[in-house]
Amino acid sequence: MTKIGIITGSTRDARVNLQVAHYILENAEKMGGADFEIVDIKDYDLPLLNETVPAAMADRNYTTDDVKRWSTKIDSLDGFIFVTPEYNKNITPSLKNALDYLSPEWSNKAAGIVAYGSTLGVGATMILRMTLSDFNLATVGPFGAFSLFTDFKDMSTFAPSKVHLPTIKAVIETTVAWSTALKTVRN
Repeated sequence: MTKIGIITGSTRDARVNLQVAHYILENAEKMGGADFEIVDIKDYDLPLLNETVPAAMADRNYTTDDVKRWSTKIDSLDGFIFVTPEYNKNITPSLKNALDYLSPEWSNKAAGIVAYGSTLGVGATMILRMTLSDFNLATVGPFGAFSLFTDFKDMSTFAPSKVHLPTIKAVIETTVAWSTALKTVRN
């Protein structure tokens, strides 16, 4: 069975990121076709990147237990749906840091993106697509885009409009299809 990790993109204490991730998980489990799980980057307690060798050259010889555990988790997954807030037209520093710790674990897999922010997270989506391409990670076309003003109550409680559901289903469906297909490339 194809395994998809729903990767959180924020580690802030006041984050709404987990609410969006649970919404994606709930819809993904209804659709089926893969095993889905939330992978919360906050659970890995990754410090600012400080490995001696860049991940692309480290041959998975990481120096800390947290990074080794992060590597094992990402390596075990066939694809990802990244859920990211937009900070200043970009992804969060914590998500970029978590991505940079690894390299081969991301390669030849697929990713969907769901973003949110004052401008629907479009800037974060564009930056994340470019970043993921450097890892040889294929991003699917459909992407989720939620507004802090209309899809959250008081910018703190996620209450998405039903208008988003077809797009979210397309993100999930396409990510599963591409992730399943890319298993043959990795094998």
